[in-house]
Amino acid sequence: MKAIIITIGDEILIGQILDTNSQYISKELTLLGIEVINILSIADSSDVIREAVDKSMKQADLVVITGGLGPTKDDKTKKVLADYFDSKLVLDEKVFKQIKNMCHARGVEPNELNKQQAFLPDKCTILPNEKGTAAGMWFEKNNKYLISLPGVPFEMVHLMETQVIPKMRSITANLLFDYRLITVYGVSESALAIFLTNWETELEQYNKNIGQDDESFMHLAYLPSTTMIKLRITAKGNAVNYLDSELNKLEVLLKNYRNKDNKDKELPERFLFTIGKSDNIEELFANTLRTTNKTICTAESCTGGYISHLITSIPGSSEYFKGSIIAYSNEVKHNLLNVPLNLLDKYGAVSEPVVKTMAENVKSVLHTDYSIATSGIAGPSGGSENKPVGTVWIAVSTPKGTYTTKCNYSTTRERVIGRSSVKALQFLIEHI
Repeated sequence: MKAIIITIGDEILIGQILDTNSQYISKELTLLGIEVINILSIADSSDVIREAVDKSMKQADLVVITGGLGPTKDDKTKKVLADYFDSKLVLDEKVFKQIKNMCHARGVEPNELNKQQAFLPDKCTILPNEKGTAAGMWFEKNNKYLISLPGVPFEMVHLMETQVIPKMRSITANLLFDYRLITVYGVSESALAIFLTNWETELEQYNKNIGQDDESFMHLAYLPSTTMIKLRITAKGNAVNYLDSELNKLEVLLKNYRNKDNKDKELPERFLFTIGKSDNIEELFANTLRTTNKTICTAESCTGGYISHLITSIPGSSEYFKGSIIAYSNEVKHNLLNVPLNLLDKYGAVSEPVVKTMAENVKSVLHTDYSIATSGIAGPSGGSENKPVGTVWIAVSTPKGTYTTKCNYSTTRERVIGRSSVKALQFLIEHI
């Protein structure tokens, strides 16, 4: 089954907001075995919406639309869909009652525009929205499906989780399309690609053996970002049955290489990889701390609390995270973290001796098993010939000792902070 996702809203086209809806929907459809072949962002225009719907219904088996279901005149999706599916807009009493109850709960009386939202096409299945006033709609035509959802992200997610996904799961039970994901940290894309050359050659041979007329195939994609590389193995048709065996081969390959004592390594001595459809290093970090039943704290300078933000973004992080000291200035480093002034004067704040002391002392102050400390020059100014912008020292302190690493990220301020924070989590996981 092929799908197209359409997001409607001028606010997306002018860059006012990010289209997070398409990212969520495409991920969930893929997990159902549905292949997303296109994602469109279009304007709140009746002609544009109708044209996009018509083309998408001809190209795909499933079309999912978000946006354009509000009560104001610039929301035109519902009327266009009613016309396209030869429907009449009729008052749905259950939806109107729900809207009235929601308005009363907010201390307001429903107005005429609220009532208009309860007028829905008579040739669709209504998807009641308990989180908002815009109901979702499910259309079927010529064995194809169109699902219209509100554009507000938490409302869209609610309808997807409670109604759309369960219903689609029964339809797509026998579909053959799936993927596996390995996320690699601490390796460049080119080095990883060279290392995997033989494995990729075997994968290409597998596809040739299947035959060109067969729709089954397996494909490896490199998805690099500033902090990681995702290796996604995608399979169609009967090739899905061999996904896990190919994933196991790749896992063994990476594990053996990481554990090998080889002076001529194509990859760094220390790199991490995780397997699963989650590519979140924060979750890996959380699982590592929970498994060891240990606690962590941070002392952050250049990262300004971003490491703490990543750690606390995981529910239940209070089990292992005790707190942080944001030691941005030398005064705070000295007064709260007890970094000696002569150390700061001799080596500077961005140095191995200072960051090592920060890590050891914050662990002592906050009484944790592990600690992370960072000090660097995020930029765009403040660098020197010896310490250019992007220079970051990271230290992790463990019961076995304190370890440091120096990074050089010659990029934007935001990326220096982001990459340093992810590297810090990775660095501690390695030593745990």
